[in-house]
Amino acid sequence: MPHAFDMASLEFKLPDLGEGLTEAEIVRWLVEVGDVVAVDQPVVEVETAKAMVEVPCPYGGVVTARFGEEGTELPVGSPLLTVAVGAAAPSRAPASPEAESSGNVLVGYGTGAAVARRRRIRPVAAAGSAAAGSAAAADTAVETDGPVPVISPLVRRLARENGLDLRTLKGSGPDGLILRSDVESAIRGAKEVPVQAPAPAAAPAPAVAAVGERVPLRGMRGAVADKLSRSRHEIPDATCWVDADATELMAARTAMNQAGGPPVSVLALLARICTAALARFPELNSTVDMASREIVRLPGVNLGFAAQTERGLVVPVVRDAHARNVDELSAEFARLTESARAGSLTPAELTGGTFTLNNYGVFGVDGSTPIINHPEAAMLGVGRIVPKPWVHEGELAVRKVVQLSLTFDHRVCDGGTAGGFLRYVADCVEHPTLLLRTL
Repeated sequence: MPHAFDMASLEFKLPDLGEGLTEAEIVRWLVEVGDVVAVDQPVVEVETAKAMVEVPCPYGGVVTARFGEEGTELPVGSPLLTVAVGAAAPSRAPASPEAESSGNVLVGYGTGAAVARRRRIRPVAAAGSAAAGSAAAADTAVETDGPVPVISPLVRRLARENGLDLRTLKGSGPDGLILRSDVESAIRGAKEVPVQAPAPAAAPAPAVAAVGERVPLRGMRGAVADKLSRSRHEIPDATCWVDADATELMAARTAMNQAGGPPVSVLALLARICTAALARFPELNSTVDMASREIVRLPGVNLGFAAQTERGLVVPVVRDAHARNVDELSAEFARLTESARAGSLTPAELTGGTFTLNNYGVFGVDGSTPIINHPEAAMLGVGRIVPKPWVHEGELAVRKVVQLSLTFDHRVCDGGTAGGFLRYVADCVEHPTLLLRTL
């Protein structure tokens, strides 16, 4: 009898993707069952609430199962796939399964022995094992929730969805293991069994109006829904707004761009105004800790800005915006916007904001009442800048006017502070030279 070398079937679970993310949607499998994978080879592309991520497998071996179809949403810690290690090269099989693991869970999120310790190792018996030991071997391969010899949750789900009792099946796999093919064969057989003649058909039901399309709230859309709902549920917000004459601001931008150098964006000028205003009104650069009943005023400004992409609205964050000049802000806005449109923003670039600037004027609208980006305390909304009749220096003139709206958390300040912040922003828009005092 030929000697059967040892194999170990290792289960790779959806790793912790960082930044508080608890689930991800399978967008595209990069491997098939039966493929040979190398250590740290990307095996699946997932979409989180933050970004698209390729997940590498820390094991090398043969893929024996995949869990979840494309479009399925999985929680962190649920199985992604199983890999048989040691089968392709028995002479070099490691003494322990961890020897075939890199320890890497996700590029950019580090490694850790704690992750390796959490992995469940399922031994798979060799095909030539004696029949007398089959019952004991099957017990080592089954899930802990029952005596049925099934490894794959996908097989269990397939049987459950078709009303099939797995205890009635005899598995064709090693040591009686029930495979997906066994379940599919039983389902086909059940459909071919003759049934009694049906009862006389009842009168046809009246036509029912068509049901509208249902779109799952998952991925980025689901994350936006959860965050905005939480904001409205937890934050007692209020909004104030003001019209401002932006003629001088636009003239200053034109002069700066004519002087040469990288182009300066309107968003960068508004961001510079916001950081100057937050230095004067730090209450609005804060968050509320209700567990300790404290307002936490933050030392620096990480400025989020709304960016519309094909995948939906995202809010990239400019780190340490208070320490950047207009040129640096313009460059960072351009870089993050390009990454947002390409879908390559990292979770770190989409979290950690302390204040958000929302330029909805790019959509051709004048005003809005922003919803605060939880857990921040305020958001400044900017409408489109359009020529309008305006009293300038005592006379009616056509000026470039913009509406500014501030939504703020009423727990961190009252209307006087919020009004002072908004008035300072409007004054800087109308008289950009005021910013020289903060340089």
